[in-house]
Amino acid sequence: MTKDQPGAAAGAETPGRRVGDRHPLALVLFALTAVSGIVDAVTFLGLGRVFAANMTGNVVVIGFAAAGAPGFSVVGSLVSLGAFLVGAGAAGRLARAFAGRSRVAWVRTALGAEAVLQGAATILAFVSAQEATGTTHGADVTDLTGTAYVLIGLLALAMGLRNGTVLKLDVPALTTTVLTRTLTGLAAESRLAGGRNPLAARRTAATLAMAAGALAGAWLILRHGMGWPLLVSTVAVALAACVYRERWQRGQGGGGPGPGGRRRVRRQRVP
Repeated sequence: MTKDQPGAAAGAETPGRRVGDRHPLALVLFALTAVSGIVDAVTFLGLGRVFAANMTGNVVVIGFAAAGAPGFSVVGSLVSLGAFLVGAGAAGRLARAFAGRSRVAWVRTALGAEAVLQGAATILAFVSAQEATGTTHGADVTDLTGTAYVLIGLLALAMGLRNGTVLKLDVPALTTTVLTRTLTGLAAESRLAGGRNPLAARRTAATLAMAAGALAGAWLILRHGMGWPLLVSTVAVALAACVYRERWQRGQGGGGPGPGGRRRVRRQRVP
């Protein structure tokens, strides 16, 4: 259990592990998974093959670039990695600040911050559309401009903030940014492997959401530039922050809800 998760009582099961596929939080995480596909499409296709959400891919890209492989930016990848770590650290601080309070307020605050960061990147992409990618020759990235580095930093900061928050939420099979473990679970726990795969629908939906986001992001950036896909992702996150709600019972104190908005309260006997 994540002890500093808002709404989690000491000694209780992590509330995130009781979130069903149709729970409001799960629906928000599905939407954020699609947003991750859009964001990585923008940074990979438009900003020197850099990832902002998928740090596994980013670390591999740094290795490629360091070895001299053409078409990759080692500086861009390092900027993304550094900003992502700062964002994840901020998410940890935010979770502690909301410890014992409503999960809704915590998540909406994190989503609001992510929307602000993505919104700033969107405005910059529209204003500096001609300067963002720098000089390129075919697949070889010869130079990323300062604008490109700022865009990478803003988006990676937003994704780090989101990843840190999702880690604290601890909802199984909904990381929103990486699918390696999701796909592994889909196969390793399948009926063919002798398992029941209780999270098959969730894992499949998360995979499709990521693919759909990447498809939409790639289509928009190849035809309309970086500003429009970033605008779509910003609006999606802002809407998720606005519509996310959960039910909770009075008398629970400041803690957030458990499954379906309810949380068990252990009564103590008074001697």
